[in-house]
Amino acid sequence: MPGTGDAPLLDPRQGDVEDDASSPKQRSLLAIAGSLLAEISLPKLAFAWTFSILVPALLLGAAPLVATAWLLKVSNAVAELTGLGAVLILLAIVGLGLIGWRPLLRTAEVNFWSLNALAIQPSYVFCREALRHLSERMLRRDTSAVTRARLRAISSAVAAIVLCICGVLIATVVWPASRWIGTAADVLNLRGLILPALANAVVVVSAYFAVASLLWGFADASMAQPVDLAAFDAASDGLTWRIAHLSDIHEVGEQYGFRIESGRSGPRGNGRFMRLMERLQAIHDLRPLDLVLVSGDMTDAGRATEWAEFLDAVARHPGLAEQMIILPGNHDLNIVDRLNPARLDLPFSPGKRLRQMRTLSALAEVQGHRAFVVDPGSGRPDRTLAQALAPHRQRIAAFADGGGLRRSAGLGRLWDDQFPMILPPAAADGLGVAILNSNAETHFSFTNALGMISVEQTQRLVTAIEQFPRARWIIALHHHLMEYPRAAAALSERVGTALVNGSWFVRKLRPFAARIVIMHGHRHIDWIGTCGELKIVSAPSPVMGATNAAPSYFLIHTLAQGSDGRVCLLPPERVEIAGADGVGAKHDRIESASPSARPREGGDPADELRRR
Repeated sequence: MPGTGDAPLLDPRQGDVEDDASSPKQRSLLAIAGSLLAEISLPKLAFAWTFSILVPALLLGAAPLVATAWLLKVSNAVAELTGLGAVLILLAIVGLGLIGWRPLLRTAEVNFWSLNALAIQPSYVFCREALRHLSERMLRRDTSAVTRARLRAISSAVAAIVLCICGVLIATVVWPASRWIGTAADVLNLRGLILPALANAVVVVSAYFAVASLLWGFADASMAQPVDLAAFDAASDGLTWRIAHLSDIHEVGEQYGFRIESGRSGPRGNGRFMRLMERLQAIHDLRPLDLVLVSGDMTDAGRATEWAEFLDAVARHPGLAEQMIILPGNHDLNIVDRLNPARLDLPFSPGKRLRQMRTLSALAEVQGHRAFVVDPGSGRPDRTLAQALAPHRQRIAAFADGGGLRRSAGLGRLWDDQFPMILPPAAADGLGVAILNSNAETHFSFTNALGMISVEQTQRLVTAIEQFPRARWIIALHHHLMEYPRAAAALSERVGTALVNGSWFVRKLRPFAARIVIMHGHRHIDWIGTCGELKIVSAPSPVMGATNAAPSYFLIHTLAQGSDGRVCLLPPERVEIAGADGVGAKHDRIESASPSARPREGGDPADELRRR
């Protein structure tokens, strides 16, 4: 009781086992999977799989049957019809067919790429990384970076061959059940159409899988592999830019709340982020920053209260807010639940759309008048985010207030159309920032961390970069492009979190690599490396990597103009944030970038950095 001096039997401020329910830091993935099986709604899961896999497969497989049935109908009409009236009827049939042909082709295309994103590319990535993991387990920890890179390349080629064989075998087994020529009777008999349509879809997808695996695998094997940065660049006489790189803040909506991933092994509440902002403000006052980049996961579960906490903390420092850029992370958008790892959204659920609109609103509040949206026609960033969203304000507000499937569907393309966002360079040879959405379309809490960059977003990004041929660029996204070149303790540490199509995305950036720096978060650890000429910077989480009392840190990077349009990366400054008991709060410049000075897998990154 208050005033007795006795410690409480249970102190609610310290949390309890319920705060660890979905935490992979506190529970094994096997234990979480057991909870998932016990808690999951099987009817809801079956319904989601039906709309995510079965329906796209049926539509894809039925497309050739419907198309050939129409062609046969037209050819029969041609054989039977005579005279002017017949010609007019024939023209009408052909016209109706042409009108219906494009929607049919578009339906098949959309569902094909949906299955590709859901099953084909993740299967390739899983096989490739599993082979890399098994092969690297046989290496010594002091194996050279060159040997590890060569082994990664060989594993990609082997994965390609294995998956190609699997794809051919599946297509061969299913081929007898497929049928590619349909009749009008087939189209009218929907029940009889199901099995051949599914068989057609399996054959098409398996054949594509066999060919695509070979192309992806040998492209991955022949491209430059990621390696630790050998050395930072020397100071430049040209312009320089100081960028504070933050990521994975994971604001919670409760004063004593714990984060989903870390549970009680991480800090409670939002005090550490408030101390971080105060420390950053002091640095900015002493020597102004050019950019404060927060590369995703501003919130822990994308809830309104968490966004309110983040925006309130930013609003207390208006000088920093003017330099801040944020971008969406998987915790901001995809379904997560600290109490239920089996949480599932149906594909058409308004919940995902609501989290998108919350995130879009926060992006507009922080950078709405500085970030520009790329025009898909010209490729130029021709209007600010605030201007792009202005016509939709009432619809967004109505949806947030009332929800509903109809209002959600009315905002269908709005989210995707805003990316990439561009901060154009102030001068022709200045520094621009491209802000990407790297989150895959997932609706299941257990797979919320998947990442993918869409083809459309990549095309708009490349077009925008080409508009500024002399500029240097930061490409900012949440997910890491590919797994780091270091041994992993478990396969789960390297599968399911990187971009599914990261190697492809790197190849798309290759023509601009010398003047690009990639900055991302998601992994919560500090890593700086290269992939060919492309420089890659991963941000540690200043919140997730430490207990409540221990200090954490972030880095301030300096970019500089190099010769021939190159962008230089100078040694960063390391800033420690005090824990709850006041330990920490140091500010150092990191002078070494040798691989031996980098944090090693299995060790404490903070301890490794203190040895620099």
